[in-house]
Amino acid sequence: MARIDDYIAAKNLAAEKLSAESFELLAKRTGFEAPSPNVFRVPFLNRCYRVDYPGFSFRDEKEAGKEVPIQEQVLILHYMLGREVPALSGNWVAYREIPGAAFYFSAFVKRAVDPLKNTFGNNAAGLAHASGLLGGEAVEPGDAAFEFRLFPRVRLRLILWEGDEEFPPEANILFDSTIGSIFSPEDIAWLAGMLVYRLMALSR
Repeated sequence: MARIDDYIAAKNLAAEKLSAESFELLAKRTGFEAPSPNVFRVPFLNRCYRVDYPGFSFRDEKEAGKEVPIQEQVLILHYMLGREVPALSGNWVAYREIPGAAFYFSAFVKRAVDPLKNTFGNNAAGLAHASGLLGGEAVEPGDAAFEFRLFPRVRLRLILWEGDEEFPPEANILFDSTIGSIFSPEDIAWLAGMLVYRLMALSR
């Protein structure tokens, strides 16, 4: 598991690379709003951040003194570093189908799929309620399935089949096939886990 020093180093490295690119190029590539010169507005899950350029410091839009988790900062900066995706493909793939993801598959299951299944496997209504709070849109198939827009060019779907007396619950997470052009497999696992854990918190 990464230590806090590793996240700080990752943030500093990403910020250094991004500061060498123009503000206009980054705005175009990311799809983030620019409410004022040299400031990006970054919605993420149920929070919204202001990110300055070229320093890449973060502050919560509603609560200026609220700490922005370093893991979220790194993930947002890595999104900003990712290749520009002109359009989503509409082709949904499993985590294993993402290039290079096989090595991280067990961590992905532990971090995202198992918590989704264990928390909501007999509580599809709870997943529906929490998903609505995060802007999730109901999709097919499954007993409960929702699509989330986590960044302007990043979509993923959570799919849940409730358990019964005969079968245990099952869950899956699908991604638009373009995600591998934006994030590393490790970042994708973190992204999915952040969404699931935020849903778990909202369902309590």
